[in-house]
Amino acid sequence: MYNTYNMYPCLNCPNSAMCSLGNMYNAYRTFPNPYAPMYNPDFDAQYNPSTDEKEYGERYDFSRSSNEAGLIVLKDYGPEPYVVNINEATKQNNNFRTALWTGNHLQLTLMSIPVGGEIGLEIHPNVDQFLRVEEGQGTVMMGKSQTNLNFRRNVYDDFAILIPAGTWHNVMNTGDKPLKIYSIYAPPQHPHGTVHVTKADAEAAEQHRD
Repeated sequence: MYNTYNMYPCLNCPNSAMCSLGNMYNAYRTFPNPYAPMYNPDFDAQYNPSTDEKEYGERYDFSRSSNEAGLIVLKDYGPEPYVVNINEATKQNNNFRTALWTGNHLQLTLMSIPVGGEIGLEIHPNVDQFLRVEEGQGTVMMGKSQTNLNFRRNVYDDFAILIPAGTWHNVMNTGDKPLKIYSIYAPPQHPHGTVHVTKADAEAAEQHRD
């Protein structure tokens, strides 16, 4: 794996560029294995990076939902079946908005609101929306009129926000670090594969759609 991914120095033979997964496993029989979090001892003990890389990749399929560092690959996996650690994915996201799963009737997006920033005042006439705060703190405002947001609540880690269709709403980051949120729309509100790096990007995309 060291030769294949070039990510970690081999603690067993630091002066050598050659180290098989079998050697790593034999040297570090601990769980989880820091070099290969998904492995089969019977298979890995025989693994040879030079000849078995294709078979190993097919059997363990590292590339589909996580990279070699164990980070979740943030892309739109819909509408195929998908399972994810949503807490980790949400915290890992640094874009203003990233679509993680878009189906025919539901969409999951990740959001990162910078310090002092906001989602922006908006309304979804025919869509109920669910938001959950995974990290940070903020203030949510809702109301029947954009000039009368009479519902206000402070939100923190693990708080859920339910927004009825036809309700004006906004979420502001009032903390000292990015506000990490995931949002569920039913039906979807953004094109499949949407990535808005900043709020300005999101606003430009909305204007283009209009």
